[in-house]
Amino acid sequence: MIYIKNEEQIELMRKSALLVSHTLAEVAKILKPGMTTLYVDNVIDGFIKDHQGIPSFKGYGPVTNPYPFASCISVNDVVVHGFPNKKELKEGDIISIDIGIILNKWHGDHAYTFAIGEPSKEVQQLIKITKESLYKGIEKALENNRIGDIAYAIQEHTEKKHGYGVVRELVGHGLGKNLHEDPQVPNYGKRGSGTKLKTGMVLAIEPMINLGTKDVFTEMDGWTVKTKDGKVSVHFEHDVCVKKGKADVLSDYSIIEEAEINNPELFFCN
Repeated sequence: MIYIKNEEQIELMRKSALLVSHTLAEVAKILKPGMTTLYVDNVIDGFIKDHQGIPSFKGYGPVTNPYPFASCISVNDVVVHGFPNKKELKEGDIISIDIGIILNKWHGDHAYTFAIGEPSKEVQQLIKITKESLYKGIEKALENNRIGDIAYAIQEHTEKKHGYGVVRELVGHGLGKNLHEDPQVPNYGKRGSGTKLKTGMVLAIEPMINLGTKDVFTEMDGWTVKTKDGKVSVHFEHDVCVKKGKADVLSDYSIIEEAEINNPELFFCN
C-alpha cells in the first residue's frame, strides 16, 4: 500500500532525514586509514541516540536473523548491507555508509559513498557518475510521472552511457512510518512504466552501481551483498518527496560534502 503524506508529516520526515545527513557528516569528519568500521558504527549509534533518534536498522529483518548494527557499512566490493567489523580501513578503500533513523515515529534513510585516500581514476569516475545518476532520478520524481521514469534516468546515465553494472536484485522504496513501503523504485526500467507518482509520496531513491558486472551474491550471514566479479560498487541514496514541478529532497548532502572536503584523509569526487 502507498501512503501519501501531508505537509506536517513531510516536515517530520525532513527532520528524520536531516538527522541522517548530520550523522553521515559526523562520520565524514573522522574517517581515516586505520579506523575500523565497527568503531564507525559505534560512533553512528551514539550520535543517533544523543539526538533522540532510534537506529532503524538495528533489529530489522526476520526474527531468526535480524540486522545487528546501527548502520550498514559496505567496503569496496560490498554493494550493501555490509556488517561493521574490526578490519582496519586503508588508503584507497571505498566505503558506502547507509543509515536509517526513527525520529518522532518517522524514518529517514539514506546513504553516501566515501573514498579514503585517492582512488583510481576509474573508481573516481564511478563515484561521480553514480552520484549524478541519483540526481537524474530525482529530477523525474514529479507528479504524474511514473516510477519507470526515475528508473530509466538512472539506468541511462550509468549503464547505457558508461557501461556500469546496475544491480537488479536491490531497489529503492517508499518511506514513512515504515522503513520500507510501496512502491519499489528500481534503478533500471522503461520510461512511462510502473506506478504513477503523486504529490506527497516519499521515496528513498538509491542507485547501487557496480564498476563491472551487475551480478551480485549474498554471503552466508544472510545480509552482506557483494559483486560477483569482486569489483567496486558505489551506493548513494536520498529521501525525496514527489511534488509538482520539482521534487523536494528531504535529506541534505551539502552537510556531508562540507565535512568530506575538510577531511584531508578523504578524496572528494565531484
